[in-house]
Amino acid sequence: MHEAVLGIEHPGAYAAATAGTDTTVELWCNDHCDLLHVGGSGAADVVAHVEAAVGVRERIADGDERLLITDECLKARDEDPIEETLAEHDCLLVPPLRYAEGRKWCRVLALDSANLTAFYRDVAADFSVVVDSKREVASVRADRPLLTFDSALPDLSPRQRDALVTAVEMGYYRIPRGATTAEIATELGVERRTFEEHLRRAENKLLRAFADAL
Repeated sequence: MHEAVLGIEHPGAYAAATAGTDTTVELWCNDHCDLLHVGGSGAADVVAHVEAAVGVRERIADGDERLLITDECLKARDEDPIEETLAEHDCLLVPPLRYAEGRKWCRVLALDSANLTAFYRDVAADFSVVVDSKREVASVRADRPLLTFDSALPDLSPRQRDALVTAVEMGYYRIPRGATTAEIATELGVERRTFEEHLRRAENKLLRAFADAL
């Protein structure tokens, strides 16, 4: 089997809500309703769209994060040619769908690499597509099929990822520290408080994910 993660600049409310923000949306479709996890500073705007489009049956809020169960399935309201193209090339979409950076991120699985290539070619003919990763699936754990290290990690926004990676690279976590938050913020071209906010959010997501696994 072969797998690729593609970021598709496909017009849609969820993708549009994440453009230029640190907002991410994960969607699990259940045909009659959707389960959504929304995180980031634009979460309220996404929730407002969902309420107007399909209604919200239940919600849990925690800071800038929301967990929603919708009244109806958004797919029933919005036509999506990407799923038709998947079926044409005998490819599978591995949930959840993820929206970030103004793109729809699809984890696509195919038995034949040629089918995956053909799917990419047809989608790229109509939309801007970014290839995030490609791999051959050689083995799986029975209790967690297709689990990768990346998929086990919490989703970080691009700004949170940049803040964390730059902090590590500049020695912020060394003992003694190799850089201050002000120095790292200057390197990233942002205000110190802005950098510290992104770093705290990234650290919080990672620590919560690891704590849940302990």
